[in-house]
Amino acid sequence: MGMRKLSFLGFLCAYFLFTIGAVELGRNQPTERISGSAGDVLEDDPVGRLKVFIYELPSKYNKKILQKDPRCLNHMFAAEIFMHRFLLSSPVRTLNPEEADWFYTPVYSTCDLTPNGLPLPFKSPRMMRSAIQLISSNWPYWNRTEGADHFFVVPHDFGACFHYQEEKAIERGILQLLRRATLVQTFGQRNHVCLKEGSITIPPYAPPQKMHTHLIPDKTPRSIFVYFRGLFYDVGNDPEGGYYARGARAAVWENFKNNPLFDVSTEHPTTYYEDMQRAVFCLCPLGWAPWSPRLVEAVIFGCIPVIIADDIVLPFADAIPWEEIGVFVAEEKVPNLDTILTSISPEVILRKQRLLANPSMKQAMLFPQPAQPGDAFHQVLNGLARKLPHDNTVFLKPGEKFLNWTAGPVGDLKPW
Repeated sequence: MGMRKLSFLGFLCAYFLFTIGAVELGRNQPTERISGSAGDVLEDDPVGRLKVFIYELPSKYNKKILQKDPRCLNHMFAAEIFMHRFLLSSPVRTLNPEEADWFYTPVYSTCDLTPNGLPLPFKSPRMMRSAIQLISSNWPYWNRTEGADHFFVVPHDFGACFHYQEEKAIERGILQLLRRATLVQTFGQRNHVCLKEGSITIPPYAPPQKMHTHLIPDKTPRSIFVYFRGLFYDVGNDPEGGYYARGARAAVWENFKNNPLFDVSTEHPTTYYEDMQRAVFCLCPLGWAPWSPRLVEAVIFGCIPVIIADDIVLPFADAIPWEEIGVFVAEEKVPNLDTILTSISPEVILRKQRLLANPSMKQAMLFPQPAQPGDAFHQVLNGLARKLPHDNTVFLKPGEKFLNWTAGPVGDLKPW
């Protein structure tokens, strides 16, 4: 049935890890500090190194949108809401815009949900244009740089391209008015029109409290070799079945659905989080975008992430040593996953697990309420602080303009 057979040697290696070595691999691993500059960045404290001014916008740009649909607090793009709440009480906030290093415009661009809870970004360009028109008309700070000392949280699939389908997102490109600003976004893929140079790439939102309630004892054996739950085909949006995940997920299913080392299914059991904690490897393949919350969940639960997404730019890549904690598999190599994973030595697996056990790395992937030192909020601030001081070239000369207010689809120009 399309299953790729394991070589005898590979199977023996896998069997050793899967049975005899399972108990040892499941035990509470000692923590290993992240070495070098990554560890320094991970543990850095941004407080005292920057000041942020928050524009006070009418509530129709944020709070009223959330009141209309509280489900926005739980989806994978909720970082835009929690970042706003964090900054309102953060010690980096300044009420004096004259001393600000950065300016923040709180627009909830992904809190427009379909009945089944999927965010649609079609109104986002109009919202953003409207908000920028407002701040540029009421404060002098946007106009002096055209946003080069401003940052926006745009966490949707393709960031500020504002479309959920890649070809349409590429066609739109990044919203013209945001092309000088710094973007805080989940989307990250090298050499892609929707990833702006200098963007701060963050993890998707995963509810910290929900995950913490599913923790199991540290010494539970990792008796599952490879684990994945999710779609393999998105029939509703990709009826021919070849575009979704660039075929990588379909290849996982066709090659390994009957492989005893691979626990893969479309079913999402109530024990999903517990199962990840019992697994050695967790597949993190691309979907419509290169990333998913599985990446966060794998790190939190100490399951080695198997990252299948060519040219992905990962969250906080200067602080988290992804090459050391994860396994990268090219999309075209998915049919060889069994050979690739069974060839990894127990020593390498144990080191990856020790690094994953580092509390500071887990903390950096979460947006907890309330905020905690070293969490994802602080990693965003670290990213902003490292971009200081601003180069003098960000300030425009009299009469100088870069951005085109009338660029983009006609529909984006309608009032919001």
